[in-house]
Amino acid sequence: MEKSQLYAAIAAAVPEAVTAEGKQFVELTVAPENLKSVMGRLRDESNLSFDILVCLTGMDYGTDLGVVYHLRSYAFNHMAVVKTRISDRENPAVDSVCSVWPGAEYHEREVYDLLGIRFNDHPDLRRLFLDSTWGYPLRKDYKDDVNIVLK
Repeated sequence: MEKSQLYAAIAAAVPEAVTAEGKQFVELTVAPENLKSVMGRLRDESNLSFDILVCLTGMDYGTDLGVVYHLRSYAFNHMAVVKTRISDRENPAVDSVCSVWPGAEYHEREVYDLLGIRFNDHPDLRRLFLDSTWGYPLRKDYKDDVNIVLK
């Protein structure tokens, strides 16, 4: 499937997403409240079949926090990037995609541990690397009084 065809198929399958042709992949921006349903459709739609979550990355944009997902279809050999932004820095939360791709469990825990983004309905959301005395060291507003994290 050509990139333009993939772009059109995704736009038809998930009209609530803002789609754009990125330099390398088709990119979708999804509101946090629509994320889980969009991800399920991207996996289940027969002409898309995004069967693998390649990676999941937490982002701090300064004013917002976000999560970026890279998806791949082995059946059709295409990829897409899904982005969501959370404006509430005090209580950032988005739905977990563990029920769509079980491999997301570890990645969501890592994002929670380092950026403080909660994943609703995660099967085991707890800190992965750091204990509860730490804040969220990958946030741009993190205060490191002992200079453990270098910037």
